[in-house]
Amino acid sequence: MEAPHSGAAEHAPGTDPVNSTSLTVHSPAEMGELGRALAKLLRPGDLVMLTGELGAGKTTLTRGLGEGLGVRGAVTSPTFVIARVHPPLGAGPALVHVDAYRLGGGLDEMEDLDLDVSLPESVIVVEWGDGKVEELSDDRLHVVIDRATGDTDDDVRKVRLDGIGARWAAADLAGLGA
Repeated sequence: MEAPHSGAAEHAPGTDPVNSTSLTVHSPAEMGELGRALAKLLRPGDLVMLTGELGAGKTTLTRGLGEGLGVRGAVTSPTFVIARVHPPLGAGPALVHVDAYRLGGGLDEMEDLDLDVSLPESVIVVEWGDGKVEELSDDRLHVVIDRATGDTDDDVRKVRLDGIGARWAAADLAGLGA
């Protein structure tokens, strides 16, 4: 991974990041490494939103998070089951992995998943959650993964991490690319 640099992002009013960083990831293996490094910053109650095109690496990043958190079960895309809970193997938090791609509604539809009940003791990662889960927490980490589109086999990804809310003000996001 290349060293991070500060990145600006566009967000709804009142949800501006308090802490941001951007970095370049060169391979799926590095995306997994980023997930493992990010897991060290996560704690129960954290909401992580992942945004990116199909094939950008959202599930690869989440797999690394699961490895870093030490959870049970293979982390795979929950597209067809909507959500998967991976219990901790030790004393850490569970990982709740949600794919909101097929969910059209906002928080009302997400409420059926009882994410608000799971949030205090789990780390919740939501793929495709923009406009759907922001109301779950004033504090969240928004990860945006950009990749080259079209007919390319380029594995390079630009990753922007935006910490929103007091929880993320002092987090060492810049240290993730070191």
